[in-house]
Amino acid sequence: MPELPEVETVRRVIEHALVGQRISEAEVAPDEIVLEGADPEAVRSALVGQAVHGAGRHGKLWWIQFEGTLRLYGHLGMSGWVRDLDPERTLATRLREHGTAPWEDSAGRPRFLKLLLTGDRGGRIALTDGRRLARLWLGDESEPRLHTLGFDCLLGLPDATEIQGALGGRAAPIKSVLLDQKVFAGVGNWIADEVLYQARISPKRGASSLTFQEVASLREALVQVIRIAVEASADSSRYPESWMFHARWGGKAGASEIGGKPLVREPVGGRTTAWVPAVQK
Repeated sequence: MPELPEVETVRRVIEHALVGQRISEAEVAPDEIVLEGADPEAVRSALVGQAVHGAGRHGKLWWIQFEGTLRLYGHLGMSGWVRDLDPERTLATRLREHGTAPWEDSAGRPRFLKLLLTGDRGGRIALTDGRRLARLWLGDESEPRLHTLGFDCLLGLPDATEIQGALGGRAAPIKSVLLDQKVFAGVGNWIADEVLYQARISPKRGASSLTFQEVASLREALVQVIRIAVEASADSSRYPESWMFHARWGGKAGASEIGGKPLVREPVGGRTTAWVPAVQK
């Protein structure tokens, strides 16, 4: 599932392709699930002619800022993705979940197209989603879903003292708290597993049981993992070989051990979790 680095990559793709242009064409595919019941023609009409002033993100939520207060919000869900359709652009990451199937159909159009925006200077982006788990909606800066999110783990990560305060009184496993978007906005399953592995903390530990030094280690791991993944444009082939990421997946894509130590996969807080008990305490 796309997490903060993947969504930040999408934000940068939109910024690169459309900011400073005016939307000359908008194709909005009829899809009552992705559009949350909105009329696709009404969405299209609202977008055409709008000047793109910016592209924003908080946690896993992204938006396109138009003139005035209008925003087009988006959430990638588990399978949505945004691509720059200029073949000369370099920001074209393919996630492991995308597999190796062609991006386009036999007619040369993006497969599973949900949204296609064209700027008046030729910039073009497409949102695609084969599983219809992404969401798109119009709003403004008062969007309720934006204001329920906790601190953004790339742009607004507080110091260790504040994080320890946020964990205080929480008996839930630290893995569950890391996944709580009202606290750690942008962290998903793979980042939580990677950060806990790098910090050498068991995912089963009660959040409030972490010492200050462990919280400081957790924070440092969050900073490093997210920074490196963002700098790599969420291209996992560029992640350090030492990362659990390359081994954590089940089936043929995974591994049974890391550095000679058993890699365990089990539910923690209702989510499949990969961890190494020999090093995570």
